[in-house]
Amino acid sequence: MKNRIADLPDFDMAQQLKSEEDIAAYITMVIEDGDAAELAHALGVAAKARGMSDVAKSTGITREALYKALKPNAKPRFDTINKVCAALGVRLVAQPANPH
Repeated sequence: MKNRIADLPDFDMAQQLKSEEDIAAYITMVIEDGDAAELAHALGVAAKARGMSDVAKSTGITREALYKALKPNAKPRFDTINKVCAALGVRLVAQPANPH
């Protein structure tokens, strides 16, 4: 019996993000791709993994505003990104692009 793609369960990245280390690795991977819109989406996935209500409470941003700011192709302000990262227990770090 063959499996059909439609019969496979949907993959939910949020279910894979169980720790701050997982979230940091995921966010770093997305940042390295250089797609700002994808970063907003990745932060939304990580917030979902942690619990959007908890992240909203920690950031002082309403759940509705967070969903809007972190949806695919959104362009959240740096302040929002920073607050969400802090609530997720991760921080953005700059590294030399061409280390010697």
